[in-house]
Amino acid sequence: MKLTLRGVVFSALFAAILVLFSFAKISLPLTPVPITLQTLAVMLAGGLLGARYGFLSMALVVVLTAIGFPLLHGNGGLGVVLGPTGGFIMIWPISALLIGLILPRIRVNGIMGYIAAFLVLEVFGSLILYLAGVPWLMYKVPTYTFAKAMTAACYPFLIGDAIKAVVAALIIAPVRQVFPPQRLTGSSSHSVVKSNSPTDLSI
Repeated sequence: MKLTLRGVVFSALFAAILVLFSFAKISLPLTPVPITLQTLAVMLAGGLLGARYGFLSMALVVVLTAIGFPLLHGNGGLGVVLGPTGGFIMIWPISALLIGLILPRIRVNGIMGYIAAFLVLEVFGSLILYLAGVPWLMYKVPTYTFAKAMTAACYPFLIGDAIKAVVAALIIAPVRQVFPPQRLTGSSSHSVVKSNSPTDLSI
């Protein structure tokens, strides 16, 4: 897999954005999962950098945090990555990868385009995180039943995540019109399907 210098630079930039967003944290009672802007950073990385560099940017944070760099809320080490919120952290690269694979095939133009983009960001930038985060929390805190884990790590965050998906769609759409992932990262390896059909969903 060939990486471009521009792609690596932007991957590092979005990794830094994720780290910065992690400090915007609101702790909630009765749950180890805080409210943060981290999910927004994951959505933006996948949506703007594409699959390869979106994955790379999020993986950089996970790996560097695991080896001890204090990148998430000022903390680092395996205890952070493998802690109660580790399921959410470890799936960030996969989330960005899936967004980067699917979103370029949607024409974000008009209300239906924005709705489609929102759904991709909501499903793969938010809901998929709970598929890993909630079971991992139950594993790390054996006293949590499924219902308790959902109450602690899912339900309080759904509305906020939906708002983040709306914000991400509103940011990604105009930026991609000027700087699609191929141009932003200096890569020509992204699959782009072109069509003159008004019903085509590719970009």
